[in-house]
Amino acid sequence: MALTFTDGPPDGVAVSAEAVPSSCNFWRVAEKGVFYASAERHFNCPVGAMVMGFELPEATGEQLGGLVQSMCDARYLDPDEAANIPSVGKKSTGIVYGPLAEFPVEPDLILLWLTPAQAMIYNEAAGNAKWTASPMDVSGRPGCAALPLALKNQTPRMALGCIGMRTFTDIADDRILAVLPGGKAEEFVVALETTVTANAEMKKFYETAKASFL
Repeated sequence: MALTFTDGPPDGVAVSAEAVPSSCNFWRVAEKGVFYASAERHFNCPVGAMVMGFELPEATGEQLGGLVQSMCDARYLDPDEAANIPSVGKKSTGIVYGPLAEFPVEPDLILLWLTPAQAMIYNEAAGNAKWTASPMDVSGRPGCAALPLALKNQTPRMALGCIGMRTFTDIADDRILAVLPGGKAEEFVVALETTVTANAEMKKFYETAKASFL
């Protein structure tokens, strides 16, 4: 699916009135169709709303502070970590979500759910499997933090997610999150085709080598 940070719904795009428990829950809703969700629709998850770069009203800001304190009390988060959680620098009043194939505007980000085998291909296509380059950082909690990291650096990212993401999205345990900057999609697809072909050739080689031992 894709998403774009905007200051209002584009023409013809439905405005969501759906109440969801988290920002990441919108990712699953977006698998079904295109819609616009205002900043207010994200406030049920103060962490997600903060990561998405929205200006938080006082009450939501207080909820965020209380939630972070609870995370620290549970030893889920270190106190110094809270101020360093990435946040989207592009200010907006809402987000357009939807399937990439139906997306009506240029996407800021493209999100994918990958199996470990698909993540291997994604990592190679992104150029992060090369020993001559820095390996890809795979982020963790909160899962949504991968979005501002990909947007800011304009580089593909992967995230193992967090317990909140897995609870609210009901994503399968064998899936991880990948985030691709929208402007990098075309060149990534070219790299992906090369990577898939190369892996198919290597698989033939390895299957032949394996067969010789049977």
